[in-house]
Amino acid sequence: MKEMSKITAILCSVTLMVSACKKDDYYVDGGVANARFEGTVMAYLDANPVHFDTLAQVIRLAGLEEVFNSDTLTFFAPNDRNIRELIGDYRRGGINTELYRLNRDTIQQLSDVDPVIWQEYLMRYMFHGKKKLADYPQIDFEVPDAFPGQNYYSYNNSVCNIGVEFNDEVTNPGSPTETRLKYMGYRQLAISFIPNVSFPFNNWKRVYVISSDIEADNGVVHALSYLDSSFGFDDQIQFDIIDSKR
Repeated sequence: MKEMSKITAILCSVTLMVSACKKDDYYVDGGVANARFEGTVMAYLDANPVHFDTLAQVIRLAGLEEVFNSDTLTFFAPNDRNIRELIGDYRRGGINTELYRLNRDTIQQLSDVDPVIWQEYLMRYMFHGKKKLADYPQIDFEVPDAFPGQNYYSYNNSVCNIGVEFNDEVTNPGSPTETRLKYMGYRQLAISFIPNVSFPFNNWKRVYVISSDIEADNGVVHALSYLDSSFGFDDQIQFDIIDSKR
C-alpha cells in the first residue's frame, strides 16, 4: 500500500495537465517538488505506463534496458504520443502512410522497426551524469548571445543545447497598470537538438520540459512536452525507417 502511494505521487508529478494532485505539492511550471522515485530510471518509466508505456517498449527493443537500469544518466523523456504519431497508420499520417503509398510493408508493431534505428534516436535524449534544472545555465532565445544555455553531447554524440528559460513576472497583464519584472517569473527547462553545429542558433529543434527533476536511483528524468515536438526531434528518423523497408 505504501509503495502504491509512492507511485501515485510520482505519476501525479508528471501530469501537469491533470488536476488530481494538490496544487500546493508541486511546481506548476516546469518542475516538481520532492520528486524522488525509489528505483531505477527504467523502473520509473515502467511505473508510469500512461505516459511512458510505449517508450519503455522502444527502450527494450533498442537493447538499452540495462543502460537505464545501471548507468548514471539524465534522460529527457519523450512522450508516448510522439512515438505513436511517428508510426501512424495508412489513413492518418505518420510513416505508415508513406510506406503504404510506396507499396512497402507497413509497421504493425514496434518490433517491425530496426532496433538500431530505435537506439540511434533514443540516444539523442540520453546524457551522461545526473543533472537537475538548477545545474543548467540560463538561456534566452531572444538574446542567445547574452544567455546561450550550453551545448552537450548525448550518448550518440548528437549535440543538444540545454538551458533554463527565465520567464518574466507579469502583474495585471494586458491592463494599463501592467508591470513586468524581467527574468523574475517561473523557470522552465528546454532542450534543443542542433542539426548542424556549424550554424549556431539556426534551425534548432526545441522542446520544453513539462516536469523536471524526477530523481531515480541512477539518474534524473525530465519529462518532455508532446506539443510542437516529434520523436527524434526531426524528420530524419522517418527517412531512415522508410529506407530500411526497401
